Amino acid sequence: MAEHGIFYWNELMTRDTAKAKDFYGKSLGWTFTEMPMEEGTYVVANLGDKPVGGLFPMTGPRFDGVPEHWMSYIAVDNIDERLELAKAHGGEIIRPPFDVPGIGRIAILKDVGGAVQGWMTPADMPG
Repeated sequence: MAEHGIFYWNELMTRDTAKAKDFYGKSLGWTFTEMPMEEGTYVVANLGDKPVGGLFPMTGPRFDGVPEHWMSYIAVDNIDERLELAKAHGGEIIRPPFDVPGIGRIAILKDVGGAVQGWMTPADMPG
């Protein structure tokens, strides 16, 4: 179960999931499960039977000029309320909240220093 305020999920934003799977599989022993999504195929990285992260395919013009990077997501108890607090304290919402069935409600924002991160209310969040 997710707890409010903890780093909950990490995903590699990449243009070449096959290359990333090869690297992390051989270097860390990860195995992979694929999930279809609107933008292509999302890849869940596993260590044994535990999901440890994801590989997100960066496709389309919205990623032009964006380098590959790891993206962190913080679990929050109520994404809509927390985003209002973030805005009130100088944060900037880059992508408004959207729902991923069975996963949770997610938004992308910048903090006051410009660091980009995801906040999410996971589907398994208590309350």
